[in-house]
Amino acid sequence: MTQATTASSDAPSRARVLAVLAAGVLVVSTASILIRWLQSDGVPSLSIAAWRLAFAALILAPVVLARCRDELAGLAWRDWGLATASGAFLAAHFATWILSLEYTSVASSVALVTTNPIWIGIASWLFFRERLGAVMILAIALALSGSAVIFLTDSGAAGGAERAPLLGNVLAVIGSLTVCGYLLIGRRLRRGMSLLAYVGVVYATAAVCLVLFAAAAGAPLGGFAPTSWLMLLALAIGPQLLGHTSFNWALKYLPATLIALAILGEPVGSTALAWLLLDEPVGPVKLVGMALLLAGIFLAARAGGQRA
Repeated sequence: MTQATTASSDAPSRARVLAVLAAGVLVVSTASILIRWLQSDGVPSLSIAAWRLAFAALILAPVVLARCRDELAGLAWRDWGLATASGAFLAAHFATWILSLEYTSVASSVALVTTNPIWIGIASWLFFRERLGAVMILAIALALSGSAVIFLTDSGAAGGAERAPLLGNVLAVIGSLTVCGYLLIGRRLRRGMSLLAYVGVVYATAAVCLVLFAAAAGAPLGGFAPTSWLMLLALAIGPQLLGHTSFNWALKYLPATLIALAILGEPVGSTALAWLLLDEPVGPVKLVGMALLLAGIFLAARAGGQRA
């Protein structure tokens, strides 16, 4: 009785957990704004992606080596291979999504890149013969309808930052598809790996892949303005480390469905910040498309959480 009471008293209050979760959503929502500012400063997209992961991996490395050295030494070769593949998927995700922000609006890019619950649901049906329930079918229909509205709305956009919105939207969808590989492999590996060990290996692998991608594409990895270096560091510390870590921390105290709903605040927050800071208005038709898409993503995440 005493032990249970002590354990309960050690847990943070629900209000505190929700506050941390809200702060995490706000921090993650700044990623697309920082990326846009970096692109306007002349930093190439692959360079942004490479340094975002490189800084995150370098910051984590001492902690991972201090706390997880024995765990990493005991990993099987198969697990190392899977972790490497997960890092490669994560690298492809950031390369394509960050590049998408060169061509399409923040609202479209961030909304489309969060569609991974839809693709995971479809993949489960196609490859694992899992039956699609009514909620998942409705979710897919809503998400596809919302995506179609966004694509059709953007097809008439021209000028400004939206130089080729359809290309940007396709890149954002590819970014969503590639992050599915990262999430599915992570679900498998996290059964036997701690979170710190997993992200340490995956972030380091993704950083190496992105540095190699950038070098092969001729994207510079230096020579940026001091303010650009500060924004790159902020991108790694804020959205990459603090933002996503808050989601994983909150999962211990809140239902996965509530976390999924909170994460959908990222497209909303990014769109609001883009309107305030980048002067990117969102028309009523696109708002309808985003509402349909986000409703579909939430229902898919909820259905996936119930199935798991």
